[in-house]
Amino acid sequence: MVSATAALGAVVTGGFMAVDPTPTSLTADAADAMTPVTPSTTSTTNLAAATQPLHVQPVSSGHQLSQLESVTAAAERLPVAVPGDRVSSVDRRDVEALHKGEKLAAEAAAAHAAAMKEVSVLAGGGDLDDWIAVALNKLNLDQSLATGLKKIIMKESRGNPRAINLTDSNALAGRPSQGLMQVIPTTYRHYVLPELRNRPITDPVANITAGVRYMLANYGVGTLRAGGRTSSSGGYIGY
Repeated sequence: MVSATAALGAVVTGGFMAVDPTPTSLTADAADAMTPVTPSTTSTTNLAAATQPLHVQPVSSGHQLSQLESVTAAAERLPVAVPGDRVSSVDRRDVEALHKGEKLAAEAAAAHAAAMKEVSVLAGGGDLDDWIAVALNKLNLDQSLATGLKKIIMKESRGNPRAINLTDSNALAGRPSQGLMQVIPTTYRHYVLPELRNRPITDPVANITAGVRYMLANYGVGTLRAGGRTSSSGGYIGY
């Protein structure tokens, strides 16, 4: 009876049972926990079977260099675009278009101003410079001729559109020279710009066109540019 109780690790005394503080079952569990686990042969075999070796294809340095040279050569044949080229090209076109637009606008403004001046001058306004400018414009002549033309006018009439010469040979013959360019009536009728033919001989613009056309026909543009004919001493002798 005592041996059986000892084998179970318990002693019965009176009305209670005393239990051994280190039961056999707990001791066995602790022992099991301290025992290292050895993987089974079957598990090791399965892991080895599941692992695939990494196969690397050896490539020679010469082969790599050949491929690199091929790629480089192909890249060199591709068109090269400089980032700023397209933008600068567009910018240049924009600037050129802007300048062209400004030039056209300036020309249009100048033409409008000339047209307005012509209307005013032909209506009886303006001064000597305005009359000369409108007359040259009507004759499609360059405004650079204005300097020489003004010299002739100042010698002929002192800039007075109503000037009449009553003392020269033409006056004695009954055909006095008149107007800014001092033309006689027959010369005026023959050389005046056709569209101004109905204007009187003393009309500033019409008179200038008659005198200028006469000079161009008889002496050329050089005489007009020079301010009329001159003597050997440099004095003005008319036209």
